[in-house]
Amino acid sequence: MQQARTRLTDAYDRFLASDPGLIRMLSALSTVCAVLLTLGVIAALDAPVPVLVTGALTAMVSTAAVTEPQPRDQALTLAMGVPVALAVMAVGSALAPYRVAADVVFVLLIFAAIHIRWRGPRAATLGIFAFQLFFVTQFVETRVEQLPRLFLAVLVAFGSSALIRFAVLRSPPGRTLARVRRAFGLRLVLVLDALVEVAEAGWEAPRAERAVGDLRRHTARLHTAAMMIQNQLGTGTPDERTAGAIQRRVAEAETGVERLAILVLRVLWPGTDVDTLTPHLPKVRPTGSAVDARDATTLPVLISELRALRTVIGPGPLRPTGPDPTEVHDRLLSYRSDERLPDASPALQDVFRSVGDLARALFGLRLAVDGQTPAVQDIPEAAQSPEGLKAQNPGLANDAMPTRQRPRLRPTTRTALQVATGSALAIVGGELLSPERWYWAVFTCWVVFISTTSTGEILLRGYRRLIGTVAGVVAGLALAALMGDAPWLAFALAGLSVFGMYYTIAVSYTLMSFFVTTMIGMLYTLLHALTPGLLVVRIEETALGIACGLTAALLVLPVRTRERTDQLLRDVLERLRAALSQSLTQLGGEPGGDPLGPARALDSALDSLRLSVQPLITPFSPLRARRRTALCVLGLLETAAFHTRSLAATAELVPSGLRVGADPRLVNEVCRIDRNLATLISQVAVRSEDGTTLVRGPGMPTQLGVSEGGVHAEDINATRRALRHLQRVDASIQGLARTLHLPVRHDS
Repeated sequence: MQQARTRLTDAYDRFLASDPGLIRMLSALSTVCAVLLTLGVIAALDAPVPVLVTGALTAMVSTAAVTEPQPRDQALTLAMGVPVALAVMAVGSALAPYRVAADVVFVLLIFAAIHIRWRGPRAATLGIFAFQLFFVTQFVETRVEQLPRLFLAVLVAFGSSALIRFAVLRSPPGRTLARVRRAFGLRLVLVLDALVEVAEAGWEAPRAERAVGDLRRHTARLHTAAMMIQNQLGTGTPDERTAGAIQRRVAEAETGVERLAILVLRVLWPGTDVDTLTPHLPKVRPTGSAVDARDATTLPVLISELRALRTVIGPGPLRPTGPDPTEVHDRLLSYRSDERLPDASPALQDVFRSVGDLARALFGLRLAVDGQTPAVQDIPEAAQSPEGLKAQNPGLANDAMPTRQRPRLRPTTRTALQVATGSALAIVGGELLSPERWYWAVFTCWVVFISTTSTGEILLRGYRRLIGTVAGVVAGLALAALMGDAPWLAFALAGLSVFGMYYTIAVSYTLMSFFVTTMIGMLYTLLHALTPGLLVVRIEETALGIACGLTAALLVLPVRTRERTDQLLRDVLERLRAALSQSLTQLGGEPGGDPLGPARALDSALDSLRLSVQPLITPFSPLRARRRTALCVLGLLETAAFHTRSLAATAELVPSGLRVGADPRLVNEVCRIDRNLATLISQVAVRSEDGTTLVRGPGMPTQLGVSEGGVHAEDINATRRALRHLQRVDASIQGLARTLHLPVRHDS
């Protein structure tokens, strides 16, 4: 019985890790509950089918479209959405008999709904309400005489959405942040699981390659959870001090476990330069050389200590049993001191130091979460030295983020013109293809533009939607044939499809499209109107909507994929420059802001670039050379971002007594890196070949001058680690220049 309970707990933990904060599950569950409650109330009033459909679709929209983090803002948006929905419902019902007039108003409404997005999330949500409710009137073919019942259905739908959101499935920001933090811990456990498997596999391929693949995947998912925590800190914490403490400790834990994994791989594969765990660079394969005898005898101790780290984390599968957690924690922390390191090679001793650093970060994270003040030795010394990089080179930080001129045309205006044009084409083509189902083409044209900014992204989203639609048609026909005369089963499958649609929307657009089409198939099964021809029309209208959207994106103020990726690449490089400047100012002994803020801004910019280059790096891309270049650029930027994030976390551990910023060798290297970044940003902006080159310096100093007074060994180690991170950032910048065909010369 105990074993079964443990397995269930472990399965639940893995489920929590797969959906940090239960955000996707709660969103899907809220939508399904709101739809069911709305249908129950309207059905009890003996309403006809058009009113039932109107209520169900309105409940779906009013629940899923409101995304503000604060409950007060959500309530205000819902309240403002009610008059908007009622007005649009009245206009759409009045125009339904007049096809041409309704089409013209629909196109104008689509333009307005997209154009007002520049005013913020609430305006964007109200625009979605307007579009969806007008779409419902055309889909159901409502009439003016039905307006009293339709208004009642809309009010019930909004009321049901509010009841589910604020009472039944209420999820305050603080509770959501707590769930995301727990998911972060669970994903951290999975990274350690994979790391233990890597250490046990040793250098023997292919087992080692599979284990490293799992390690890369779990590390990437850990970074996603860390970014989700970052996004929740503003609303889920009581004050800025707590938010800053959690941000700092999460970054230390994330960078600590990734650094530990890299060091373990270097020990297991001597001679292999493992610098990053990013999946976008060519895979590093085991060299086959064995670990030396002295390290081989110490590896079992390392594996045991990696397992012991679980007691520091707490939750997770395969929970350890054994000594007191406090004793384990003290033993792990002792590895930060050189006196407690085992007799092993310097590389393996670095691994044990990293184990101690990770234990310290996890302990600090637990204190920050509990709202406690860390111990004195856990707080980095305040920077008091008057010398620093900023003083040596005052231009370093001031121009790190150059201002840009505002574009003459807002992006929302451009997108509004494109969507309106595509929708007009979809209306004409859809009515020619099927006068009864033309709205499917218009809806497809609308959704392929959501969250896309370039022609390539629209093409990729349209391709995924078409694949999901075809698969949904096949599934719908198969399920309808299997169900026979069982309306309750069709209703249940329709509800499951709604849940699947909103549960998968954030992870797979293809799956979301699959569930949408399956839901439509179940609804027509309930209406006894499902035929193969109807679902074929669904595929045809979907393909037409994609084609119209792509045509509009190509002809109306087009944004090429390369133009968009160049813009985002420039943004990433500018944020990289700003993050380095902040961290180096901290190393220079100058008081300033938290260096982790710019580092997380860099991560956010890199996430945007990663989404934008998806059309180039998809395996189906025919442009193989551009795909290789995009993957290499992305991998180098991810490597630079990791080391910049690690530098920001390490900069706070270097005490001011070391006076790192006073060393002229470091000042010269930092200024060179800053100039290289400025040159790279300029070249990406203009794409010219004017003979500009980047400069390779003599190399980062490994030891810097120490001021009067003794320092601890861990302080010296933190300084060396910061210098290594800076060296890796420099190498990534030079690699990026070579990938972009910019020459790099040696500084003589």
